[in-house]
Amino acid sequence: MARGAIRRRAALALAVLSASGALVLASPGGVEAASPCSAGHKARVVSFSTGAVHVYKRGRYVCAITVAKQPGAPQKMSVSIRARGGRPNGEAGEYRKQTGPRTVHAGRRCVWVEGSVGRGRVSSGWILC
Repeated sequence: MARGAIRRRAALALAVLSASGALVLASPGGVEAASPCSAGHKARVVSFSTGAVHVYKRGRYVCAITVAKQPGAPQKMSVSIRARGGRPNGEAGEYRKQTGPRTVHAGRRCVWVEGSVGRGRVSSGWILC
């Protein structure tokens, strides 16, 4: 392969990487900026001993995030949200600060959120009715 072709390919690769990096830096919050959690309004906070579940609403979508009161070392955390009559959408694992966001299409239905951080946990019952 000719030396000029190698330089053109390297320059093209560098340009693509630079453009993608600029897009990530220019978008506030990265990928999460497009989620209903960041774009919606805070509808409810369900607190418990080791954290809180933050519930956001945007149009007919409801989103939940579990946030630890003491972020730091990885600890078991979970979040789950379910619209009445629907299936739960959740995740669990080891996280440092928060887990989620998890979103459901609720329309005008009530939602049920659950969250846990370490040994503390909460179950909201039907809310946002």
